[in-house]
Amino acid sequence: MAGTGSPAPKGVTEPGRDRALTALLTSAMAYSMLQLFLLGALGPRLVDDLGLSPTVLGLTTTIGFGTAALLSPAGGRLVDRIGPRRALVLLLLVSAAALALIGAAPGAGFLLFAVALGGLPQALANPATNKAILAVVPGPRRGPVTGVKQSGVQLGAFAAGLPLTALAAGIGWRAALWTAALPAVAVALWAGRALPADPAPGPPPSARPTLVPRGTIAWLAGFSLLLGCGISSVNTYLALFGTDRLDLGPTAAGALVAVLGVAGIVGRVGWSKAARPGRAEWLPGILAAGSVGAAVLLFAAQDVHALAWPAAVAVGVFAVSGNAVSMVLVMQRAGAARAGQDSALVSAGFFAGFAFGPPVFGLLAASGRYGAGWLLVAVEFAAAGVVALLWAYRDRHRGAGA
Repeated sequence: MAGTGSPAPKGVTEPGRDRALTALLTSAMAYSMLQLFLLGALGPRLVDDLGLSPTVLGLTTTIGFGTAALLSPAGGRLVDRIGPRRALVLLLLVSAAALALIGAAPGAGFLLFAVALGGLPQALANPATNKAILAVVPGPRRGPVTGVKQSGVQLGAFAAGLPLTALAAGIGWRAALWTAALPAVAVALWAGRALPADPAPGPPPSARPTLVPRGTIAWLAGFSLLLGCGISSVNTYLALFGTDRLDLGPTAAGALVAVLGVAGIVGRVGWSKAARPGRAEWLPGILAAGSVGAAVLLFAAQDVHALAWPAAVAVGVFAVSGNAVSMVLVMQRAGAARAGQDSALVSAGFFAGFAFGPPVFGLLAASGRYGAGWLLVAVEFAAAGVVALLWAYRDRHRGAGA
């Protein structure tokens, strides 16, 4: 029965099964957004080689996440229909294709097409991985497993910021992207063999899909939208800020993204473990407050360059971790039958924020006004905190009156 955990194969303990599943889902999450972290980390090279402006670089993020936001409601329904194994195999194969096409891009138009294709894996990632956890992992272990798999996104940031940026310095950014695409195919084969078989896909539901989030899902989607606006601006422009304002070379600037990625891994795992019922409701507001401090550090780094490194750590520990806690809250409150759809609606808010944030920041960066950009990010994080705390207060008082 979904939600109780499938029996482990003969000779495999439940903890061993959970570790293997967690590694698989973490890899899938890493690949779902790897292309966009690579565009940010390799931004200085793309700007020089393809003749992109900072505004067009931000447009790549808008196209990728805008596509993901539009596809997310349908993606959640698709996962609920076809099952997590088929969805994860599709996610990984499309991710590999998108990375390969980005590496072959001769100019901005083809690049934007390839980035749009990469929106499909993002739309499938949270619904498919959450659905797999609900089907296989017993309730008490779902929070930790969710936190680790959500850290896969930041594992992708680390891979983009350090090893793949270093590889690009040696063999070129195109070859680095093609190299990154190959393991995605291997992970797709792993998913096809390791996950329990999906049931036969059923007919499309007769009821109309829920396209407008309600209740808790609506609050989490609003929080995620504002959080995504700020995070996406940092992800897209941190490396370029390093080269333009902090006197860093392209590799060192990419390392800033890697530091953010490692901090995000630690933060997502730690905060997700702490997100127990009764406490989890207050964590998004706390994390948003810490995120405001991170944005202020980035503003101050214009004058004290060394502050960029603790700022990157703080973005990872606080801002990036907010999305993982949101997913834990969704899984605590969603029924198994709606897990894909509810996860997708919250993800759609997050992706919409990722689509809206970079173009505005890009206009400021193009005119050299990075300071105004980081203050804008601080305002976005503060607004996310207000939404989160209002929801937590209402939720607590609604529960107290029940």
